[in-house]
This record gives sequence, C-alpha cells and structure tokens, in this order.
Amino acid sequence: MIKPIRWNTFLRDFIRIQLGFVLFGLAISLMIRGNIGTSAWVVLEAALAYKFGITVGTMTVIMGFLVLFSAIAMREKLGWGTLANILSIGPWADLWNSFMPSVADNLPLQIGMLLAAILFMGLGSAIYIGVDAGAGPRDSLMLAIKRTTGVSIRVSRALIEVTVVTVGFLLGGPAGLGTLVYALLIGPSVQWGFKIFNVQPHKANEEAQAGIEGGAE
Repeated sequence: MIKPIRWNTFLRDFIRIQLGFVLFGLAISLMIRGNIGTSAWVVLEAALAYKFGITVGTMTVIMGFLVLFSAIAMREKLGWGTLANILSIGPWADLWNSFMPSVADNLPLQIGMLLAAILFMGLGSAIYIGVDAGAGPRDSLMLAIKRTTGVSIRVSRALIEVTVVTVGFLLGGPAGLGTLVYALLIGPSVQWGFKIFNVQPHKANEEAQAGIEGGAE
C-alpha cells in the first residue's frame, strides 16, 4: 500500500513538491479572499472552519487526514507525498491568508483573483503530480472508490464533488459562481501546467488530474 521512496532524489523532490504546495496554498487564499466562490473542497472546509472557530488551513489538514483514513480503509496505495500534501497545503494557505486582504464590491479584481487561483492551482498540481510521490488524500479517495465500485473516474469524482459542495453550501460555505468557473477551468489549467513542466504522469495520476485538490488542493 506504500509507494517506495526514491532516496537518491528525495531532497530535490521534496523541494519541488513544496513549491507546488506553495502555489496550492496561494490558490486557496485567492479564492477565499476573492469572495465569489471557491473549489468544492474549500467550500466545505471553510464552512467547517467557521463553525469550529479554527483557520481554514487547520481544517484543511484535519479534513485531509479524515479523507486519508477513508482511502486507507479501502486499501488505496499511498506515498510520502500524500502525507506531505496533508501537512503542507493548509499551513501555506493560512500563511497567505494572514496578509492577503479580503476583496468585495470590486468584481474585476475578484474575477482576476479567481482566474489567478485557477492558474496557480493548475501549475501547482502539475508540479506535485510530476514528482510522483503518491496522490493527495482526496484523489486517493477518488481512485479508491473507482477501484472498489467499478464506476468511472468521472462518476467517482462527480459523486465526491457534488456531495462535498452540497454539504459545504448547506453549512454556509463560500459557494458561488466562482465554484462553477473553477470546475470548468481547472482541468485545462492542469493540462497547461503539464505542458509547461513537461509532466508525463502515470495512468493513475492522469486519472487523478481530472479533479485536482487544494488540494489542493
């Protein structure tokens, strides 16, 4: 269930993967501070963070572990990058949130922040997937559902995303038009990131990129 660690390239891979997580965290912060909608997982994590009085980054870490345990229960193969994903993205998001101002009543700037978030999420995803250190917890769950139920990647991802965003919205999470825009544009953004960094992922990772996290995504 554990992907072997390539010790001869570990330091280089760790630095690269952290660069991807920095971009993930920046993307999450831009979506939150832009106030026109976030990705599905951030809708839920922000809603729970507000309910429990903790930071979104802390909730991202907690949610990552909860999702990870679900994937482990379904015997999904993991890697050191899976744990790094959980422990890194949330703190980076909190760091960016600590000095990024919230923007309202400035639609052009808000749209720009959303599009920048999608761009950074795509680039960060390409960097992270390119390291090939294991899928993130949310993509691990998606792959586990596909493997255990026999449904397609698209169906598995759709089930997860619809459930997550619905629960998050009902709890008062920041769903909005930007949530739909993100869902439509994140795939092309990741593909563009693949071309920029010349990423040629394995089949499982190619499937996982159909719905990248922010996680994160």
